[in-house]
Order: sequence, then C-alpha cells, then structure tokens
Amino acid sequence: MTIRHLLTHSHGLNVKEGKVIKEFNPGENWAYRGINIYLLTEIVKKTTGRTVAQILEDEVFQPLGFKETGWYAEQTEKLVEVIRDEDDRFWSTEKETDGSQMNMYVSTRELAYWGYVHLKQGVIGGEQVIAKEIFQLATSLQSPALKDDCPQNGFLWFVKDRDVEKTEMGERVPKGSYQILGYTNVAALVIPKNETVAVRMYNRFGSTPGFAYLSNIRGFGDTVTKCLQA
Repeated sequence: MTIRHLLTHSHGLNVKEGKVIKEFNPGENWAYRGINIYLLTEIVKKTTGRTVAQILEDEVFQPLGFKETGWYAEQTEKLVEVIRDEDDRFWSTEKETDGSQMNMYVSTRELAYWGYVHLKQGVIGGEQVIAKEIFQLATSLQSPALKDDCPQNGFLWFVKDRDVEKTEMGERVPKGSYQILGYTNVAALVIPKNETVAVRMYNRFGSTPGFAYLSNIRGFGDTVTKCLQA
C-alpha cells in the first residue's frame, strides 16, 4: 500500500470492532473510509514533528488571512448547530483537534475562498502563496486504474475525468472540474473551465426519508453548470 492509495481512497483498509482490516487489495477498488485520513495525519506528524492542524495554521490560514476556519472539539457560540437524528448510527463525534478527525469548521465565505485558492493554484494578489505543484497534484487525476463505476480522485479531491456510475460529480459538470465534500454534506465545487467556485452549506447530518444523497450532490453540480450555461 502506498501514500497515493491513501490519498485516492483506493487503499482497501477499514476498521471493524477497533481493528484495522483489509477489505480489498490496494489499488483494486475504491471505498471512502476514515482510516486513511488518520494514517495520513500520523505520517505527517512523524515525518515533520507537527500536526496537520499546526501546518495549516502556519502555512495556509495565516498567510491567507483565514479567521473563520479551525478545529473545534465542542460546540461554541461561533458554530451553527448541526441537526441530526439522535438514533442515527452513522453519526459520531471526536475530541481531537490536530487535524486527524472531522472537527474542522469553516464559514461559507472561507470555504469559497479555499476553492478560489485552488482555482488560482495558490496565486493570490499576484503572489505564489502556496506552491503551485501542490494544487496541480491535488486536483488532477491520481487514482489508479479502477473499476469503470468507481469515483475518481486527485489527492482527496473528487475530480471529473469521465462519467462513472458512483461519482459525486454531476453529468453536466465539465471535465477537469473538482469537488470536495464535508461530513454534513457541505460541498465546494471548482470549475476551471468557467473560472467558477460554488459552495453549498448543509448543517444537517443524515437524510430525511426519501433523500437520495448521490443524486442530490450530483444535482448541485448540474444546477451550477446549468446556470453557467444559461
């Protein structure tokens, strides 16, 4: 298994009853599992001596002037409450704020700006604030050759290289676009062809009866694209 497998959700690992198991051989299939994020953040910590949260704060958030993005372990007055069903077995919370878990919160404005930074490949105000190579790798196709129905990824971002059955990218969304999703169905879509960034915020975890997640998130991208073509 390689770091590239971890970054493209093709690693084949999962956690069952507290133990790491292998679901499939690395590079042979696709599955969205949180274990890869934990392993990636541990690799970063052991090789740099800093957490992902520290690196982002020092090298991304401060240089870009982010004030509404950060990790929180508890609900505060700064955060909109996430609506959820008490009996939803998929809901979970974590206490870590080192970047290894899903405790990053962001405003609509700064999520859109994050997409814009990617669109401009790290050039803000005429200055290369973050290395261009990072964005080129993150937002271009990096997935190994997988089954025809599997989603496609750059480094964690979903990318649109072609239409596949299980993709979160809408059919209308142009090739070369990329999108990142959050735990509460938040999404940031970048369409370089139209120099466009679109964001949706959705402060609910779980689905109301009849809610179809895949068609819904595809519909978001298709609606954005339709508006651009109008």
